[in-house]
Amino acid sequence: MKILLTGATGYVGKRLLLVLASQGHHIVCCVRDKNRFYVPEEFRENIQIIEVDFLKKETLEKIPKNIDAAFYLIHSMSGSDVNYDELESISATNFVLEINKTSALQVVYLSGIVNDKSLSKHLSSRKNVESILGKSTVPLTTLRAGIIVGSGSASFEIIRDLVNKLPVMITPKWLNTKCQPIAINDVLEFLSKSLLNPLTYDQSFDIGGPDILTYKEMLLAFAEAKKLKRYIFTIPVMTPKLSSYWLYFVTSTSYKLATALVSSMKVEVICKDQRINELLDVKPMRYKEALSRALIKTEENKVASSWKDSLISGRFSNNISEHIKVPKKDCYIDRRKMKIQDHKYTLDRIWSIGGENGWYYGNWLWSFRGFIDKLFGGVGSRRGRTNKNDIHPGDVLDFWRVLYANKEEGKLILYAEMKLPGEAWLEFKIIRNTLYQAATFRPKGFLGKLYWYSVLPFHGFIFNGMLHKLIK
Repeated sequence: MKILLTGATGYVGKRLLLVLASQGHHIVCCVRDKNRFYVPEEFRENIQIIEVDFLKKETLEKIPKNIDAAFYLIHSMSGSDVNYDELESISATNFVLEINKTSALQVVYLSGIVNDKSLSKHLSSRKNVESILGKSTVPLTTLRAGIIVGSGSASFEIIRDLVNKLPVMITPKWLNTKCQPIAINDVLEFLSKSLLNPLTYDQSFDIGGPDILTYKEMLLAFAEAKKLKRYIFTIPVMTPKLSSYWLYFVTSTSYKLATALVSSMKVEVICKDQRINELLDVKPMRYKEALSRALIKTEENKVASSWKDSLISGRFSNNISEHIKVPKKDCYIDRRKMKIQDHKYTLDRIWSIGGENGWYYGNWLWSFRGFIDKLFGGVGSRRGRTNKNDIHPGDVLDFWRVLYANKEEGKLILYAEMKLPGEAWLEFKIIRNTLYQAATFRPKGFLGKLYWYSVLPFHGFIFNGMLHKLIK
């Protein structure tokens, strides 16, 4: 079958793509930028990539008319725009206009559980999108999920950060809010089994695991799985703003995402009924089993996708294609080069840089720079990296975004997402037996120039030391 997949670069979309491809479907992936979309070699024959921006009607003409079904996975916890709910509404409206022109027999939409009268802005937006999609002439199947647990999911990463870093937690009262978490594997099974199943047409279903837990119980269960002793005390005086800052400074989340999470976590997300379990013959796993699987994937370095690699985890709002060509005009450039001794060793070191592996030299300075960035509302360096040994365009490396990564060519280009009075690039390139390293900065006004000269004394220490460590 020919399946249209929107949101293919998202946490769920990346994983659903692999499931559908392994089932033999032909998938048409809608992405805004081909350069930040990686497709595994074994599935490339089954996958067609088209550049589509659902905020721009004219780009939707690229969508094939002969599709059998479509997955609508376009949404975010918090976009870079304050009015992200309006943008989601426009995207859904444009999608409906185009899907009506195709031969599609079904649209499957992954939404959030919305059975509370007092909804957060995020959940209200998802409910509104569901209403818009329901106006299509194509039958709609809506699956509503609460907290998704899996390696790389926002929920899992936040829980992991809190438990690993805080032996004692003084927490807001919303940690006593109940929810019904579901494993990412079960979400994927519900999505794939709903595909072209007439029993699911024009219906909405709540999907969740068998456990109804408070967020506090979820944290303590994680601590138990890691064999850590943790103490959690809730207090009623912590405001939503303080709660957001608490999540922002302790975990790897952005402040905007933290704000959206806090507003959503005050609302109970419990399934009304789970008739879909019997309908599709799915038996969701318990929370502790979902945790165990996520921990194994993380420890084995087999995280298939991470919320951190989505653009909402940082400050990047444009297509990476617009930044791949590193500028030279009106820029300050620190260039260095050194003869390499072992081509494979150096290449592997470059491809393993950042995250838990560190930056090989002056790591405390890199950490301090991340801490300063966090203080000023930036992304900091806590995002790490999804895979310890592999890099693809669009991935994050601490406070950098991967623009270009070609191991055969021996070239890696990173773009800075920290708060800066300008723009910064870091480039590594191997030509024959020489490693070239360049740090480029395009300043904005006097503050940008002042910033460059203030950090210049550290360049010789950090970049020269890193160059030596990449080679020896």
